[in-house]
Amino acid sequence: MKRSESSNKLKAGCSLLVLALFGNLVFAAEISPPDLPSPAQMESALNSYLPALNAASELKMELANQRKWNSGSYEFNLRAGTGQRNIASTGENLKEWDVALERPLRLYNKVGIDEDIGAASVARAEYALGNARHEAARTLLQLWFAWQREQAQTYLWQQQVDILKQQAQMAEKRVKAGDAPKLELNQAQAAAAQAGVSWHQAQLRAQLANNDLRRQFPAIQLPDKLPPTTPQAVEHDFAFWKSRILEHNHELGMVQEQSRVQQLLAQRSRADQLPDPTVGVRYSNESGGSEKVTGVYVSMPLSFGQRSATAEGAIQQAVIAADQEAFVKLRLEGDSYAAYTQAVNNHSTWQLAQEAALAIRSNAELVAKAYSLGESSLPDSLTAHRFALESSLAETLAQLDANEARYRLLLDAHQLWPLGNDEDEHHANHY
Repeated sequence: MKRSESSNKLKAGCSLLVLALFGNLVFAAEISPPDLPSPAQMESALNSYLPALNAASELKMELANQRKWNSGSYEFNLRAGTGQRNIASTGENLKEWDVALERPLRLYNKVGIDEDIGAASVARAEYALGNARHEAARTLLQLWFAWQREQAQTYLWQQQVDILKQQAQMAEKRVKAGDAPKLELNQAQAAAAQAGVSWHQAQLRAQLANNDLRRQFPAIQLPDKLPPTTPQAVEHDFAFWKSRILEHNHELGMVQEQSRVQQLLAQRSRADQLPDPTVGVRYSNESGGSEKVTGVYVSMPLSFGQRSATAEGAIQQAVIAADQEAFVKLRLEGDSYAAYTQAVNNHSTWQLAQEAALAIRSNAELVAKAYSLGESSLPDSLTAHRFALESSLAETLAQLDANEARYRLLLDAHQLWPLGNDEDEHHANHY
């Protein structure tokens, strides 16, 4: 009964994974965050990512291996021989021959263990596929925000170039009117040229980030510009997120199933200390056909330490797998704390950066207006604009950091994008 339920769950899980691999999971477009790729692009990108394709092939391989475990490795063996009997007293030479059909038989307890090994191996491969898609989503999220950062810096440097060019034009008018020395015009033009260099450097970085993202995820179409998204505060406490991350973690499920596989292999090795018998039937034609013999025979290998040593080795492999499971769980707890803390702190940092940027930009506008009225010097205006740019860059980067950290937390908790099963699809509605 237990094995039947496990088989039904396995079939259901495989069906869902096949749907995921061929892109039949439907994402609701209205729940997609506006500053992330569309759900359709995400699904296509994850399905075509090379490590995910390899994991899908490994799942198919384990499904084939499961059939091998269920059927067993023993085969029928046909033996045949011929000979000649020489009777010295009569001088007769009599032809004789014999034939036998035999097959090793798995003991019943080993059949059940083998079926469990096959099912656990498939479950491990399913988790490995989910983990590969999860890692692909992490990589995509990282590259996506790296591109956004470079795009944002390109846009801000372009704005800075425009502002400084306008200021250079204003300085030129004042020089022609005799209200300012030519040194101010040289300073304004130099500041605009320097900002132009930074703008071109930002364009290069944005182009490289664009290429890196397109190379790894060609299904993602990059827009010209994304709408600014206000970072949202992280809801719930750390205990909530830790529970969610560990509950839906593919990597943890993978090492747990690996530990179970090793435990079953150790159990199989212990059971194999009692060798499987070989049962056969034979027929022989002797004394030139005057004697015909039909019989049944049983053979069994005799072990002198090899099987017990193999069992001991399998037990130690199971211990190692259990230790690896504990290590991964401990690491994931640390990762979940880091992801939660980073998301919370990045949101607070963005709020502080926003307040500072608003004040500094307001001051830059006042200084620029004072310069246009001849009430302030050009160096003061250029310094105010530099501070305004730096504060705007800090605010924009803090905003992107806050959004990325929160999305990463949601991704690890399987509440951002479906990653290949029904639970993911259900939880991915809470971005």
